[in-house]
Amino acid sequence: MAFAARAEDCGKLAAMKLSHATVTSAEQASTEGATKIAYCRVRVTSKPTTDSDIRIEVWIPLGSAWNSKFEQVGNGGFAGVIPSGRMARVVALGYAVAGTDDGHQAADNTDASWALNHEEKIKDFGWRAISETTLISKRIIREFKSKTAAKAYFVGCSDGGREALMMAQRFPRYFDGIVAGAPANAMTRLLSSGAVRNARLGSVDGHMSSAKLALLQASVLKSCGNGARYLIDPLQCRPDPASLKCAGAETASCLTDAQIATVREIYQEQKDPLKGTRLYGVLPGAEAVKGSWDAWLMGTDAGEKPAGLGYTRSYFANLVMHDPHFDLAKVTDEDIARGELQYAPILDASDPDLSAFKAHGGKLIQYHGWNDPGIPPGFSVEYHARVAASMGNIDGFYRLYMVPGMLHCGGGDAPTTVDWQSAIEAWVEKGSPPGALTASEPQGGTQTLLPFAANDYPAP
Repeated sequence: MAFAARAEDCGKLAAMKLSHATVTSAEQASTEGATKIAYCRVRVTSKPTTDSDIRIEVWIPLGSAWNSKFEQVGNGGFAGVIPSGRMARVVALGYAVAGTDDGHQAADNTDASWALNHEEKIKDFGWRAISETTLISKRIIREFKSKTAAKAYFVGCSDGGREALMMAQRFPRYFDGIVAGAPANAMTRLLSSGAVRNARLGSVDGHMSSAKLALLQASVLKSCGNGARYLIDPLQCRPDPASLKCAGAETASCLTDAQIATVREIYQEQKDPLKGTRLYGVLPGAEAVKGSWDAWLMGTDAGEKPAGLGYTRSYFANLVMHDPHFDLAKVTDEDIARGELQYAPILDASDPDLSAFKAHGGKLIQYHGWNDPGIPPGFSVEYHARVAASMGNIDGFYRLYMVPGMLHCGGGDAPTTVDWQSAIEAWVEKGSPPGALTASEPQGGTQTLLPFAANDYPAP
C-alpha cells in the first residue's frame, strides 16, 4: 500500500481544471481508529452562477483500499457545512465519498438567513449543489484513479433523504442505488404544516415538561400497546388526551386544557391552505423519548427551543416574506400558499414518475420511523402510494420500510438500527432485493421489518 500511496499523488489534483469550479486543496489524510485508511482529500468550490458558492469535498482511498465504488452522502436541515462525519464512516468502508454544504456556509442548520434575497443560492440548496457534487466528484475520481467507479450510490436522511429522492427524480442516471431516509421531500408542505400548527395554537401556553410528556406517553402505551415499550402500528392508535385532564389545580399527573389542545393539534392532520392536501400529524407512542417531542415540538426543560419551530420560522422569514424579523404568529394562509407556489418547484422532490430511474436500472430503498417527530411518516407513505399509483408494480426497483418506534432518522425506545448500506449493495450488485430486514438496538433486542405494501393503507 505504501507503494500505491506514493504512486497516487494527491497534489496533482490541485492543478485540475474544472468548468466554473476550482480545486482549492488536495492532500493526503487518513481515517482514525484501529483500521486506518489513507485517502486523498480534495476540496472544491463551485460557482455555476455569480451568486453561487458551493463547497464540495471528495475523499478517495489510496491504492487497493479503494473498493472501486463511489458514494455521495446527503446533508441535513438547511445544511451549511460539509457532512464530514458521514463521509468518514463511508470512506472507512473503502468508498470514494463526496459531500457538499449545499451552497452556503452556516453553523446552525435551522438557519436560512443565507437565502434572504439570494434566489440562486436557494436553487443551489434545492437541487443544483448535489448535481454539481456528483459531476465534479466523478470527474476527480476518474482523473485520480484512471477509471470510473464501478457503482455509484447516494445515501441520505432528512434533508439528505429529500436530496436522495431529488436524485432519483431529476438526475435518474447518476446513481445505481439510492437510500432515502425520512425524506423531507415535500419540504414546502412540511414547513407549511408547522406554520398552520403555530397559527392554530396562537398564544396558548400549551408547553409540556418532560414529566407531562412521560405521563402522556405512558397513557398512550397503556391504551394502545398493552404497556409495551413502543407501538408496532401507531396509525391504529386513537389516544384521548382529555382522559388526563386536571380535575382541579394543575399537578404533574394531569394535563391542562391548553396542554390537551396542544397535544391534539400535534396529532391532528391538517389541510394545506393552497391545495387542501394533507399535512400529516405526528403519530403517538414516543412523546417522552429524549430527542422526540422535546427536541422537535416542545423545547426542553432547560429552555432549548424546538427545532421544528426554528426551521419553520427561518423559512418564512428569509424565503417567503423576505423579512428576517418576521413574526411567525402573523403568517396568513396567503403567505403559506405563496411560499409553496414559489418554492415547491425548487425545493420539493415529490414527482412520482421514477420511470427514468427504473429504466436506468436504479434501485431505491426508502425508510421512515413511525414515531418521527420532525417529518411525520405520512409524507413517506403518501409518496410511496403515489409512485405505485403512477407506475404500477414498483417492487422491482423501489421498497419502503416503516420502522416502529424510530424517531427522526434513528433512535427511539425500540430496535431501530438497520444496515441499509448492505441492503442496497446486495440489491444493486447481486440482484438480491431486500425482503425481511433486521433492526437491532445496543441492548440486544431486535425486530423484523418487512417492505411496506402500497395497499396496506389507502392512497392519500
